[in-house]
Amino acid sequence: MSATPSGVNAKALQKLYSRPGFLLRRGHQIAVSIFMQECEKTGLTPPQHGVLIAAGQHPGLSQSDVARLLGFDRATIGQVVKGLEARGLLRRGSSHDNRRNKALVLTPQGAAVLRRAALAMHRISTRLLSPFNAKERKLFMALLSRLTARLNTESRTPLRGVEKR
Repeated sequence: MSATPSGVNAKALQKLYSRPGFLLRRGHQIAVSIFMQECEKTGLTPPQHGVLIAAGQHPGLSQSDVARLLGFDRATIGQVVKGLEARGLLRRGSSHDNRRNKALVLTPQGAAVLRRAALAMHRISTRLLSPFNAKERKLFMALLSRLTARLNTESRTPLRGVEKR
């Protein structure tokens, strides 16, 4: 980690550093960094992993449905799906309900990548929760789940099907 820039009083930034939004953003940066380290061999990003999980658990869901389930906007889901399709991990087919909707289906290669990523997901969780003891981990996860569930509708892209806790 680099030193504080010359002439900057880090103490003066403590008010910023102690704000919930700043801490959540910083936690997200750390989580993504750990994800990328652990998933380097799979070549997956967090959004790609989420889409593969959704497509694997619910074959035939539309791209729009996956976007709503994961909290992505249309542009983001389009780019993620395009990249996964180019790598042969996902394919788009016509939906049975509406031919304009594209149904997402995990390919055998996509399923293999998900299997390889499963151990990485465990390592990621372990690393992210490592600052806490067992009781604190449970409490942290409960509080984080409550925050995201109760404030879900405040998001630009709220998750569909998430209930308040």
